[in-house]
Amino acid sequence: MSVKLDDLQKVFVSQLKDIYSAEKQLIQALPKMEAGATNPKLKKAIRDHLGQTRNQAERIEKIFATLDFRPGGHRCKAMEGLIEEGAEILKEAGEPGARDAAIICAAQKVEHYEIAAYGTLRSYAKLMGMDDAYDLLTQSLEEERATDVGLTELAESSINQLAMQAG
Repeated sequence: MSVKLDDLQKVFVSQLKDIYSAEKQLIQALPKMEAGATNPKLKKAIRDHLGQTRNQAERIEKIFATLDFRPGGHRCKAMEGLIEEGAEILKEAGEPGARDAAIICAAQKVEHYEIAAYGTLRSYAKLMGMDDAYDLLTQSLEEERATDVGLTELAESSINQLAMQAG
């Protein structure tokens, strides 16, 4: 069921459904990314993010419990595309360090999408006076930002150097 976008709450619900779908898709995709990574720190970062992603989906379910809408019924096409890009990387032959660098690139594209979604949703919640939703969305936004920073640090501290030495 689609929602007619005729007020901010309906835009909020529509975008909340979108990020919920994105998180559910990620829960399925992250174990494959972890299996395809070779660097132990990258594997751990992906595994840690899977736990966060599960918590983020639960937070969205808590928000939906306060609304007159259900979380399902929508497929996030943007996340579907980002996950497909990641899956293509996992199919590529190559040096482990270079593949790990490509996995980080794919993961950061996902993080940036999520940061944009959570930031926007949080702004909507604040404007509508939805304090509990605002707090839950802020938690998820902060986790996504921290994950992005951690991936950058991992890439710049070792994995990108290993990728340069590959081949």
